[in-house]
Formats: sequence, structure tokens, C-alpha cells
Amino acid sequence: MKVLIATEKPFAAAAVEGIRKEVEGAGHELALLEKYTETAQLLDAVKDADALIIRSDKATAEVFEAAKNLKIVVRAGAGFDNIDCAAATAHNVVAENTPGQNSNAVAELVLGMLVYAVRNFYNGKSGSELMGKKLGILAFGNVGRNVARIAKGFGMDVYAYDAFCPKEAIEAAGVTAVDNQDALFETCDIVSLHIPATAETKNSINYALVNKMKKGGIVINTARKEVINEEELLKLMAEREDIKYISDIKPDADAEFAKFEGRYFATPKKMGAQTAEANINAGIAAAKQINAFFATGDTKFQVNK
Repeated sequence: MKVLIATEKPFAAAAVEGIRKEVEGAGHELALLEKYTETAQLLDAVKDADALIIRSDKATAEVFEAAKNLKIVVRAGAGFDNIDCAAATAHNVVAENTPGQNSNAVAELVLGMLVYAVRNFYNGKSGSELMGKKLGILAFGNVGRNVARIAKGFGMDVYAYDAFCPKEAIEAAGVTAVDNQDALFETCDIVSLHIPATAETKNSINYALVNKMKKGGIVINTARKEVINEEELLKLMAEREDIKYISDIKPDADAEFAKFEGRYFATPKKMGAQTAEANINAGIAAAKQINAFFATGDTKFQVNK
């Protein structure tokens, strides 16, 4: 089988070599399309591919239409909103992600940015500590669990809400479960977002919800920018000079948020998974999943069921 790595932003060289070892070791062929600049290049490269590995690249209906031999696409990472799952299903292509491979990297960034925020972005003025603060985790998946683990090392009191995770599972991790997201925002000094961008969650982090936070509240977003109602959050930050917003996804209204000096920070690009370790882990996991699919039909990580 021909396995294509199509990455506008390439994997680290060590990751590519790890993928190559897995793919060729299983008797398959590996092809590379790196740093491409036009969709046409991807459409041409995917024409004879049996499997596709991507990062933040778009696997659209157009891609699936061009890829007549394609049987499986794997997004090296947890989020998969860059895959048109309906189009994949329509073309009988299995779509998968690699959950958990980037989770520690994202979690470490959360706590790193929180330290930066509570120390007033290292501007020389007195800040505050994380120890004893109440941290709320919205969605208790792989990243949320790692955030909880690290936060407890800081001495934080950790709370969580996840509509799809039983309270018992949250409590078993040593975290206090709350009944709904309103309670999470009302209770916690800091809320860390780990929800996907779905029809239900887009624009759900809005004026009314964030306004429930106590004085000095911080919202930190390493999930998706679409979950933030930017217009309403801007309105709230203009009214409440105590609220801070920290993001690993630059908002569309970045220039407007930047006017709240000392209360807003966004990374230049999404950096949660940008570590050498996560890069390698996710790439090799994608290759192993493709090998398992071709060997036994394994679809454990399928997201377009």
C-alpha cells in the first residue's frame, strides 16, 4: 500500500524517520508531500495513495474525490475538524485521529501560560500564585486529565465538568466534579477550555457564562477559537477590568483583544502540540494505526463511524 504524508507544516525529521520505519517495516511504500503551497499539489499527490497522514492540513470533499484509492486518513493529533468526516464516509474512507499523543504537551503549555498570566506577563510588578487557586477544566479528556495532574502538583484545587464523562470517572482521578459548566465558571478562579468545536460548543463561551466568574477570573483556551464568542467576550472585558483571557489560538479579533493590555495574551500560532516529543509521538501513532488497519482491519480510533 502507498502511504502519503501530506504536511504543509512538516513533521520533524525524526518523526518522518519514525513513520518511515513503521510503514516500510510493514511492507508498505512511503511518499512525502511537504511544505506544499497549493491545494492542486495535494490533489495530485493523493491520486494514487491508499493511506494519508496529515497534521493541520484540510482533508476536504475535493481531496476525497481526487483520492480514488484512499482507504484511510489519519490526523496526527487529537482534533479532527480539518477532516470532512461526512465526505470521508461517502467515499468509504476510514477517518482517524491519534488521541492522547499531544496531551501532555498541551497540558504543560496550559500551566506555563497560567504562570505567565498570574505573574502579570513578567512585567516586573507583583503578581499572584497558583497554589490554592480553584482551576476548572471544561471537558475531561486526555488533555484535561493531564492538566489536572500537573495542576495538582502546583497545589491547585481542581474541578471539572464533562457532559460525556461520568462524575465517577472524574472523581476517581482526584478531581471534584460539578453538575454543569455554569457551576464550573461560578466556582473557579481559572477555567481551562478543552472542548471541541461542534454545533453545540461554537460561541458557547459567551458574556453570560464568563460573567459568572469571580473577581480576577482567567479563561485559558487551548481548544479551538470557534468556541469563543469573541464579540461578547470583548464586551465583557471592557466592562470588567478584572477578567483575563489567555489563548493558544489567536482570535479573529486579536487587535481588539490586544487593547486590553495586561489582561490578554495569545500565542503567534497554535503551539499546544509543538514539541519534539508530541510531533514524533503523533506521527508514529498515525503510522501504527494505518499498519493495524491494513493488517487486521483495526478501526479503534475511527471518528467517522
